[in-house]
Amino acid sequence: MPTSATQTPPPVNGLIVDQDLPTEMRTSFLEYAYSVIYARALPDARDGLKPVQRRILFQMDRMGLRPDRPHVKCSRVVGDVMGRLHPHGDVAIYEALVRLAQPFTMRLPLVDGHGNFGSLDDGPAAARYTEARLAASALALTADIDEDTVDFSANYDYTLTEPGVLPASLPNLLVNGASGIAVGMATNMPPHNLVEVIGAARHLIDHPEADLEDLMAFVPGPDLPAGGMIVGLDGIREAYRTGRGKFLTRATARIENLTPRKKGIVVTELPYLVGPEKIITRIKEAVASKKLQGITDVADLTDRKNGTRLVIGVKNGYNPEAVLTQLYRHTPLEDSFGINNVCLVDGRPRTLGLRELLEVFVHHRLTVVERRTRFRLDKRKERQHLVEGLLIAILDIDEVIQVVRSSEDAATARTRLMQVFDLTEPQASYILELQLRRLTKFSVIELEKERDELAREISDLETILADEAVLRGVVSRELAAVVEEFGTPRRTVLLEGTGADARGATRATAGAGLVSSTSDVPLTIPDDPCRVLLSATGLVARTAGSEPVPRSGARRHHDAITGQVAATARGRIGVVTDAGRLVRLDVVATPEVPRSDGALSLAGGQPAHLLVDLGSDEKVVGLVPIGSASNPPIVLATATGVVKRVRPGDEPGRGEAWGVISLADGDRVVFASTAADSDVLALVSSDARLLRFEASRVRPQGRGAGGVAGICLHEGACVIAGAAVPADLLAEAVVVTIADAEGALPSAGTGSVKVTPLDRYPAKGRATNGVRAQRFLRGEDELVLAWVGVGPARAVDGDGRPVDLPAVNERRDASGSPLPAPVVGIG
Repeated sequence: MPTSATQTPPPVNGLIVDQDLPTEMRTSFLEYAYSVIYARALPDARDGLKPVQRRILFQMDRMGLRPDRPHVKCSRVVGDVMGRLHPHGDVAIYEALVRLAQPFTMRLPLVDGHGNFGSLDDGPAAARYTEARLAASALALTADIDEDTVDFSANYDYTLTEPGVLPASLPNLLVNGASGIAVGMATNMPPHNLVEVIGAARHLIDHPEADLEDLMAFVPGPDLPAGGMIVGLDGIREAYRTGRGKFLTRATARIENLTPRKKGIVVTELPYLVGPEKIITRIKEAVASKKLQGITDVADLTDRKNGTRLVIGVKNGYNPEAVLTQLYRHTPLEDSFGINNVCLVDGRPRTLGLRELLEVFVHHRLTVVERRTRFRLDKRKERQHLVEGLLIAILDIDEVIQVVRSSEDAATARTRLMQVFDLTEPQASYILELQLRRLTKFSVIELEKERDELAREISDLETILADEAVLRGVVSRELAAVVEEFGTPRRTVLLEGTGADARGATRATAGAGLVSSTSDVPLTIPDDPCRVLLSATGLVARTAGSEPVPRSGARRHHDAITGQVAATARGRIGVVTDAGRLVRLDVVATPEVPRSDGALSLAGGQPAHLLVDLGSDEKVVGLVPIGSASNPPIVLATATGVVKRVRPGDEPGRGEAWGVISLADGDRVVFASTAADSDVLALVSSDARLLRFEASRVRPQGRGAGGVAGICLHEGACVIAGAAVPADLLAEAVVVTIADAEGALPSAGTGSVKVTPLDRYPAKGRATNGVRAQRFLRGEDELVLAWVGVGPARAVDGDGRPVDLPAVNERRDASGSPLPAPVVGIG
């Protein structure tokens, strides 16, 4: 008879379970969500690793794939991880392994890959073709894992154990970032600089009450593997405060002469995880749809030797700056990154700010070091106990042998040894296993030495456990050692934004990629007069108008100007470097900053190394006009006291750079400007001497000449500043000197500063010693910074913020006043 619809279905294997469908769906979905969140997608806040990444590193460590061992096939690693710890697909494991080895994804790669591990545009080769081993940085994550530093749990089939977290002696989550999509939540964290993050962690260890502002002094923003620029820091500050935020990443680009008659845009650093092929495709699509104009061609010249180099040709008659603005707007040369700091804390997903992330890591390290210390203490106490028993036995070895020989079995011998020599069971068992070769006088000396060493180590370990301050000091020193081994300089430039809109006002932040205005830059630029400016912090910019920038107005960021030269928007000027080179600079390539109410902010300027080609250690010391014989002679001063005036118009017809002085070995240029015969030259030495003389005493020479003696220096002294002051402005010129201990950095902020009118220093002959410029206070040995020019003088710190200077002191040889804040530049 057929079964009705209301009857119970036939039993399956004798068991029927009735389950409500909504309840079953809800339960199953929650179990799935739990698995994805806790076991797959989100990293642990302590070691910054997802389970699959942790299992890969742990298994590679167990396989002995350390940096000093040969690479092995990735297929073998994937197979071992899958078979022992991670019962999921091999594709997912290999993708996680590849990511750990990609230097463009990880700020500090944890796997040393050999073979094709992919690029930003292409995937990796199959696992059977690639090889891998642990990178040295991965050993910092697995170090001390066998010393009871972390808890272990059973693997999926209960045949092995695996760590729930790695000891992690470096803050991997902040350094390498993370990304993952779970159920109902996701994480997206950018990489940071190891030196900066550990600096913040050590500060938090020493000052547990430190607030977010204190920590951001160490970690100003992310540091992306590919470099580039981050535009707009408001979103980063919000992310560091709440765990969520947004910022713009922008490619590093500069305008170059591709040929003598053609300009182009050269991109050397790309936004995070953006590849050249993606950019080229978007450029071609935008040109075809008429969104981009003025582009002739685009070529990818990237190679292993020179790194990223994307060359975009610009049509003649088009403004490269305007073309670059269009590229930022319509291509991935400018991209946004959304920060979402979601990670697991105590087994629960949480959204953490910078301080909370550092707190979790510091607490983890304190726990790891404490557990490691207890483990080592127990081991050393156990060894000490055995050594003491062995010393007792060796001192009366004949009786020990007699007791052992007269015993019927090992158990009896152990019991009799314990009774006769008052030993414990572990000591007696260890003596029974004693080898005859240890029964020498030298062995006794070794054991006594080992006993004393163990006693010292036990005392040190007990001190660590007894005093939390000592424990924190151990953690801090270990973090410092990690910085010493793996620390690298910052790659990404951070630029303040003017708004929060990801594609609007923030793009207008000056100083990034030659864009300096919120409005569109016109495709053609009139050849109007302008002034090109150099700030005390090394930024270059231009401002409209032929009149010199006024020396009054509101004080703003980067308003200390150390040099300015008149030019036209389509003209060229010269950039003089400390290596004695003059490099041509197209004025149109410099970002334009507006004047308002007679004041000027150079926060929109751009670092000089992004505008002209400089050597790795080469610095800009001045701006000069070029191209006309009517210009005043260029004047240079070197650290060894040499001064030179270069004949105007003495320039090669071709070439982007040439030498303007022949420097002696070890010498460098410290000042460059222009000086007419009527001007007054001033040189300041590190031993607080100032020499003032007329520029007419220095005869102009050709480019290849080495100059003449300017100031006679005492042994160990050098010239640190120079100036050319017009004679009619001599009464308004001042001398600013900052004294400190020998070897101190100008930004240390511990010295004294003095401001004195230049006319208080008597004029002397060239090639003399000059006169004293400042009397040193106790603890001061030399001048670390000086400036001479038409006042009022402005001092700035490393971020371009103004620093107050004392009132003018009429005494030229007086002592200075204490510095209110660190100073890195004066103008």
